Amino acid sequence: MPMSIARALLIGGAEIPARSGARTDVVNPYTGAVYASVAAAGPADVTAAVDAAHAAFGEWADLPPAQRRAVFLRAADLLESRAAQGAEYMAGEVGGARPWAEFNAAVAAGVLREAAAAITAPRGEVLASAQPGVLGLAVRRPLGVVAAFAPWNAPIILSTRAVAAPLAAGNTVVLKASEAAPLASGLFIADVLAEAGLPAGVLNVITNDLADAPAVAQALIADERVRAVNFTGSTTVGRIIGTLAAEHLKPAVLELGGKNSVIVLEDADIDYAVRAAVFGAFANSGQICMSADRILVHESVAGEFLEKFCAAVESLPTGDPADPATVIGPMVNEAAAQRVSSLVRDAVAKGAVVRAGGGTPEGAVHRATVLTGVPVDADIHHAEIFGPACVVDTFATDAEAVAKANDTEHGLSAGVITENATHALRVAAGLHTGIVHINDQSVGDEPQAPFGGVKNSGYGRFGGRWGIEAFSNTRWVTVATEQLPFPG
Repeated sequence: MPMSIARALLIGGAEIPARSGARTDVVNPYTGAVYASVAAAGPADVTAAVDAAHAAFGEWADLPPAQRRAVFLRAADLLESRAAQGAEYMAGEVGGARPWAEFNAAVAAGVLREAAAAITAPRGEVLASAQPGVLGLAVRRPLGVVAAFAPWNAPIILSTRAVAAPLAAGNTVVLKASEAAPLASGLFIADVLAEAGLPAGVLNVITNDLADAPAVAQALIADERVRAVNFTGSTTVGRIIGTLAAEHLKPAVLELGGKNSVIVLEDADIDYAVRAAVFGAFANSGQICMSADRILVHESVAGEFLEKFCAAVESLPTGDPADPATVIGPMVNEAAAQRVSSLVRDAVAKGAVVRAGGGTPEGAVHRATVLTGVPVDADIHHAEIFGPACVVDTFATDAEAVAKANDTEHGLSAGVITENATHALRVAAGLHTGIVHINDQSVGDEPQAPFGGVKNSGYGRFGGRWGIEAFSNTRWVTVATEQLPFPG
């Protein structure tokens, strides 16, 4: 793989430069060197991409389902065979450690296989009719062109998820890749699908400079031929995308930020709980929407848990994302590492105690950090951390644990660790989240499951039949099986 990669926009099956000729660089967060250069699209390029998607829609929607399914199955095999290439992209663009990148490729292949299955799954219902001699049907029909926005943090999984269900439902897609990871969050999956036989124009990829993102998003969502929107990213940007979609009366699926808790009940296996919590808090350096920002531990086991947890956190291998042993690699950029450091410093200034990690970031690398005694007026108590830091707190009763977990504007995911599933189900019933994992931590993704949150974590669901429903319309069809008795 060359040290510097040059790519253009993917429109209508061809790589073309931005009409302005502009380009933008992607910088490796660990080395500081330019890793890639991509075309920097503007609104005119967006229109060209929608032109291509709109032109390809009819043929793709009418392609026999078995042929469409075959494309997805070939793509899944190709993606798995190219996991190493995907890992190089993720390390070079956003500092993704190799185990995380390989996990991305494996889950994304599963997303494609689940989409393949959905293509030929039953899609509709037979309805009762009040009129004798009439058969009623409810059938799903594709929408047209879908605008998709992919983030940088799990770029292979989330770019694949952004396009798989819309394409499986018979739509065409314009995918706006993340400015931080245009290769891994857009062009990589498009290359795989194209080689698998996806027709030209069915998937188009726009890359852009960060400064142009608002204009690009506005042009894409405002185009009248775009009939639906999906976005995965921060709640702040999600509000903007959701508002734009609503202004143009377009449905949207928004998967946004989280402020997730893992609750360790009094009967938990502590060694297991420690391993689970370390993964939940620090996988991908905490840059996952489902990352565990808060570990809530029953006061009767808190001392043992904290001692073992901090020891495990201190031992996490840190540094070069290209080293397969690395767990804590660089964050997406130095500014992100400084943001986490600022949250930690603010908490300490207000009375919190650093139990592991802390210190000043080295470039984009921030040590895995554990805090206790965080007061409610600390910024980290409310803000999504989105980095390698977490807060450990205690509770005395189930009601207290649930109240602390729900003390956030977000509602994405949670974990409840216990040896008593009945107890865990009672606790889970009170949590205001779209996802709950029992005897597990908060990070989990399976392509057949309904994925999404509540409150400020967004709305709509990706995954399985829910994804197909999100990117298709229900059409009511009636068939009169005999001549109807019209008056007159």
